[in-house]
Amino acid sequence: MLTTDINCDMGESTHLWPYDIENDIALLPWVSSINIACGFHAGDPFTMHELVAAATEAEIAIGAHVSFMDRDNFGRSNMNLSPEQVYDLVVYQIGALQAFLKLYDATLHHVKPHGALYNMAAADPALADTICRAIKNTDNNMILYGLSGSELITRANAVKLISYSEVFADRTYRDDGSLTPRTEANALIEDEAACIKQVLQMVQQDTVTTTSGKKIPMEAETVCIHSDGAHALAFAKKINQALKKQGIEISA
Repeated sequence: MLTTDINCDMGESTHLWPYDIENDIALLPWVSSINIACGFHAGDPFTMHELVAAATEAEIAIGAHVSFMDRDNFGRSNMNLSPEQVYDLVVYQIGALQAFLKLYDATLHHVKPHGALYNMAAADPALADTICRAIKNTDNNMILYGLSGSELITRANAVKLISYSEVFADRTYRDDGSLTPRTEANALIEDEAACIKQVLQMVQQDTVTTTSGKKIPMEAETVCIHSDGAHALAFAKKINQALKKQGIEISA
């Protein structure tokens, strides 16, 4: 039986408080893992705590959504930091979320870079290696979520860190396997049928059709939905239902 994970970026408050958590809570029944913002690109202590409490009760796997320190640009600005600085910011954010998990005797399941950190590390072996070492040295049982076919997955394998190859339900792809930049008009998938078609293709066929119409390899161990997307809840429900209808198990 085919199995895949549905993950969702959550807790991305851009002001300290309050944050409308209800949208995130409504998504929990339709996903199997979540990535909680740890304060650098978004997020705050109160939201982190509330989401940890809700997700542990719902038995949803919890991951740290780590980023450059860039709240002004939602973590989407490229930064030229030293390996030591990147290492420390990843460890710091993991530790912040782990503190809340300890309150519920829960364990951090995975780490997923966000935004510019994610995209830069997907193409940069040295940056990817730094992120992987930070995760492994913090807890070698944690899993890295990284772009399928990217340097993040390659370096995770090299340092013997468990990794899940991630694909995106609501984003389009270029011929080199990278995500279409958000600055381009066709970067987001907003049509429900197109979203489901892409997810099923990636999970069942290990391929994706790029914006140029080319089919390229794409391993789908975990499928991402963005909670702040205009159609996030509808997409999550339909993807969950479509996968189950095809006999595909959803599990972190």
